[in-house]
Amino acid sequence: MLVLSRKKNESIVIADDITIVVVEIRGDKVRLGVEAPKEVPVHRREVFDAIRRNEAAANEGRTDVAKTNKDS
Repeated sequence: MLVLSRKKNESIVIADDITIVVVEIRGDKVRLGVEAPKEVPVHRREVFDAIRRNEAAANEGRTDVAKTNKDS
C-alpha cells in the first residue's frame, strides 16, 4: 500500500485519468473528491462490498436454477 500525505486542495493522480482531491479536513474526517471517467465505477468500500455480495448471490441463484433444470 502506498501511503501519501496531502493537504487541503492537494491531489493524487491514478493512471492518467483518475484524480483524488482532498476537499476538506475536519477533525478526524477527510472529504475527498474523485474525478474519473464515467465508465469507471467509484464506490465507498461498504457499497462496493454490498454490490459484490448481491452479484454473488444472484450468480448462485442462476447456478441453482441451471442445476435444477439440468436434473429435470
